[in-house]
Amino acid sequence: MKRNLISSGSTFEEKISYSRVVVDGNMVFVSGTTGYNYETMSIKEDIVEQTEQCFLNIEAALNKAGSGLKDIVRVMYILPDAKDFEKCWPVFRKYLGDVRPSATMISAGLAHEDMKIEIQVTALKGNTD
Repeated sequence: MKRNLISSGSTFEEKISYSRVVVDGNMVFVSGTTGYNYETMSIKEDIVEQTEQCFLNIEAALNKAGSGLKDIVRVMYILPDAKDFEKCWPVFRKYLGDVRPSATMISAGLAHEDMKIEIQVTALKGNTD
């Protein structure tokens, strides 16, 4: 099966030379996704709102790849401030409560100071019921 590259239209993808999504066989790899609204290229200040936007961005990317949130098998959360992690848990439960993928959280600096969370996922393609 041919490798398929999918863009979200974010200017970051062209500037940094990456794809929002890479589909290879039945695997769907979604790049680290932040809380930017790609239509307006704006980002909210609140981490909970950023987390919500991350999942909206991820869901849109997965849909373009023929996958969905319930197909996620692995998730990585990256936060500059580990103390903010618990604030995000209700949003995680909202989008992944029944999915329960394997998960990792790391604390590390992100590309811009206004980014408070970045989420990367791996999903299966064509696994949706």
